[in-house]
Amino acid sequence: MSIPIVLLAAASCIPYYYKYEKKKPQTREHVVLAVMTALTVISRMIFAPVPGFKPVAAMVTICGMAFGRESGFLCGSLSAFVSNFFFGQGPWTPFQMIAWGSIGWFSGMLNRTGQMEKRRIRTAVFGILAGIWYSLVMNLWVVIGAGEGLEWIRYGAVFITSLPVTAEYCVSNVLFLWILVPGFMKRLNRVKYKYGFFEF
Repeated sequence: MSIPIVLLAAASCIPYYYKYEKKKPQTREHVVLAVMTALTVISRMIFAPVPGFKPVAAMVTICGMAFGRESGFLCGSLSAFVSNFFFGQGPWTPFQMIAWGSIGWFSGMLNRTGQMEKRRIRTAVFGILAGIWYSLVMNLWVVIGAGEGLEWIRYGAVFITSLPVTAEYCVSNVLFLWILVPGFMKRLNRVKYKYGFFEF
């Protein structure tokens, strides 16, 4: 049962890539997205000694806020895939791609009018929800990876035991968003408006 679910998780990323390419982005857009993905990968590697305390979700959120839903999803999913060449590829990779990719997608959707980036409390709340969401998705993989099928009682038990790590995710997301959003958004918005790309 786990193999079809893993394949389904991987296949679920394809529509987002297709939609991004359908827009026929400029070369400059590819470059900016590649840079954001590289920075996200590097940030994960720098904080490798602290498993639950990383700026990955914050960087993906910022990318989505600045450049839109599709770009946010690509940054999150590609960051998971690329960084796992360092951390280790496996059937958990598609779940990480979905988790971080969807965080980028939701941040882009919620910041379409620029309101989330202007209100730091909203950004902090999003960071908490992103931490919970990432944990929920990865807990799904933990249950499936056990090889005994998906049982909601077992999933609930895994969720309860993972609460300390989930709390760490939430705290790190809020902290990194609070620190990084003002400087990053100022510069990324300048790039976006100067070259007139990444239109929503």
